[in-house]
Order: sequence, then structure tokens, then C-alpha cells
Amino acid sequence: MCSSIDHIQSIQDNNPKSTAVPPPIYIPEHLRRHHTHSVSPHQCVSTVTQSISAPVETVWSVVRRFDNPQAYKHFLKSCHVIVGDGTDVGSVREVRVVSGLPAGSSMERLEILDDERHVMSFCVVGGDHRLKNYRSVTTLHSSPACGGTTVVVESYVVDVPPENTKEETCVFVETIVRCNLLSLKQISQNLARNK
Repeated sequence: MCSSIDHIQSIQDNNPKSTAVPPPIYIPEHLRRHHTHSVSPHQCVSTVTQSISAPVETVWSVVRRFDNPQAYKHFLKSCHVIVGDGTDVGSVREVRVVSGLPAGSSMERLEILDDERHVMSFCVVGGDHRLKNYRSVTTLHSSPACGGTTVVVESYVVDVPPENTKEETCVFVETIVRCNLLSLKQISQNLARNK
């Protein structure tokens, strides 16, 4: 039986290039480079990984929907693509955040959508929130140890707000990312069971 990979690694140093991937997690080399971010002293970078008992194609069918992130990101209540069609790099979406969070909306641009390598990246370009210069990369690959299991790796870099520490910022963002990935796990496993 395969064990779940639920690992968080925060890197809070001043390296101009930090790899946000924790060493014990196997990530194919062609995907690892996507999780290397340029980081300034006033930013934090981190990675959250999640194993999902479903084929990569099933998980990817949910993740790749730049036009429908609320399908598994439950802190979002709506999404409207305002530039492009949501499948082309450069597409921009406006997402509305559920009440109770310190945000109202976010404008996000699609940076990478690679259906062959299962890589998606977006950056925040505006909105009513505190996550300035947020950039996220999500990659999927099959677990080498557990057939039929997908490993999702999501790394991000974001500015630390002046009133917060790096640790506080990473804890806040990681909590949201972890909740999103747990939701993705449940949805993907349900889809795989129903096929």
C-alpha cells in the first residue's frame, strides 16, 4: 500500500534562486525546473505536494481548467475569463473570493498550460487582496512507486506584506493551497471511481 505524500517545505532564505521542492520528493527533472523560482528578500517561496489515487489524466482534467478553478478551489466563488479563452497562454481570469477571507477578487494571467507535460502556471496581475506578485506552478506526474497514483506538486512565490513575517505569509498561503489540493484529491478520486 502506498503512503500519502502530504509534505510542506518552506524556504525562507535570501537566495535569489530557490528551489521550492523538498529533497525527499521525487520529481522528474523535466518538471523540477518549473519549481525553481527567483526570490527577492521580501518574498517567500514554498511547495505543497499531494498524492492522489487516480490517473494523471483524470487529475489533469480538473487542474487544467483555468476557466473553472472553483471546481476544486473552494475559497473561490466564481471565475470569469476576461482575456482569451482560458486555454491560451496570456488568458486572464477574474476570480471572486468567498466572504471571510482578507480578499475580494483576483486578476490572474495564465503563464503555462502544457497538456503534454502536465504543467500549469499562473500569476496574479491585480485585484483586491494582499498576495502581491503571487506566482504559482502546478505539475503532475505518476508516482514511480505506486501505479495509478498521481503526485501533484504546487509551488509558489509571493511578496510578504509589510505587516506580516515570511512565516505568517507562508502559513496563510500553504493553508489555502493544502485545502485546495485535498479538495482536488477527493474530486479526482471520485471521478476515477465513477469511470
